[in-house]
Amino acid sequence: MNVSHLRPYALSLLRIIAGFGFCLHGFQKMLGVLGGKVAQFPSLPWIAGVLELFGGLLVLVGLFTAPVAFLLSGLMAVAYFMVHAPRGFWPILNNGELAMLYCFIFLYLVTAGSGPWSLDRLFRKKGT
Repeated sequence: MNVSHLRPYALSLLRIIAGFGFCLHGFQKMLGVLGGKVAQFPSLPWIAGVLELFGGLLVLVGLFTAPVAFLLSGLMAVAYFMVHAPRGFWPILNNGELAMLYCFIFLYLVTAGSGPWSLDRLFRKKGT
């Protein structure tokens, strides 16, 4: 069974789910909901919360996907090496799995684009 024709839609779904999951971390830090607590301004967790919330929402809707995903990939790399790597080498043991996965999902989105179900695609069609 060849399903390669579904690849662009799978890309959109990956982007939507990653953006949704990522912005939830921002909601925790910025609004103190979903089991989180509000990060104090100014602090690294506050900056991370702003990027997670607004960057995650932009990725979710597929707007400015490549540059936002590049920024978020870097954020997750920094988070991994500042917070998780000092706790040990293995991501399963240092609780860095999510940071590692988000880093590389966002890096993939930089190169793959946002897919057909995105505001990027909608605006690109209107402009041409």
